[in-house]
Amino acid sequence: MKTLVWVEHDNASVADATLAAVTAASKIGDVDLLVAGSGCRAVAEEAAKIEGAGKVLLADDTAYKNGLAENLAPLIAGLMADHDAFVAPATTTGKNIAPRVAALLDVMQVSDILSVEGDKTFTRPIYAGNAIATVESGDEKLVVTVRGTAFDKASAEGGSVSVEEVSGPGDAGLSSFVSQEIAESDRPELTSAKVIVSGGRALKDAETFEQVITPLADKLNAGIGASRAAVDAGYVPNDYQVGQTGKIVAPDVYIAIGISGAIQHLAGMKDSKTIIAINKDEDAPIFQVADIGLVADLYKAVPELTEKL
Repeated sequence: MKTLVWVEHDNASVADATLAAVTAASKIGDVDLLVAGSGCRAVAEEAAKIEGAGKVLLADDTAYKNGLAENLAPLIAGLMADHDAFVAPATTTGKNIAPRVAALLDVMQVSDILSVEGDKTFTRPIYAGNAIATVESGDEKLVVTVRGTAFDKASAEGGSVSVEEVSGPGDAGLSSFVSQEIAESDRPELTSAKVIVSGGRALKDAETFEQVITPLADKLNAGIGASRAAVDAGYVPNDYQVGQTGKIVAPDVYIAIGISGAIQHLAGMKDSKTIIAINKDEDAPIFQVADIGLVADLYKAVPELTEKL
């Protein structure tokens, strides 16, 4: 089988999520990479170095500059005449593009896969990750999104393949890019951070969250996360949210502070290599998945931990 992997990028460099998608696609068949953007040849040349790629298809057009799904989907659907499967990372943009491609191809999408069990057989989470379903597609073409935390990242170096220019319909005229506001931070991005410190509703308010969580995260050079309850209460912005309706993470160390462990939150972080929980409620569900649990008042335990670091 031939797979086409959509390369997520910012017209300057390849996003990490792409590397996990390449690993998943290589288990399905031969891998071609699609770089669609404007003035993005440097991205195509970077993608050509990814180990496991067969070739890179470059669609350089102003219509693809901002990654509008309405413009990208017809391009991808056209390229699927020569491919058996389309694979995209299950990121915000990937989740926007893939369903449109599936609709144009008139096939069912297989979302958020965790493993590849055969040419058209995959596992994926259901019921907030409490059950893993094995699904098999009966469609001639596959459209698949990949949970990045479930696959190792392909090596960004070691490959050397050709870059082939392709073209598509261009601007579909269905949407237009207005603006975007990108949050800038010196901290590691949540989905790529090796250590994450997360806070929950027990932090009381935004000021307390900042006073308790931030110093510990600074000491560990960690990303900062939060439960949905903390985000809904306005302690932190929603891009901090970890969980089923937030970001799916799998760092080396995940420290959950004042988080009870609702099923929706666990769905976003239970694949972490080491989970450390601090909560004064010894019956909190978070302790069922934690590797290390501390039953203590976070207002005493966390400052003490920060001081000792």
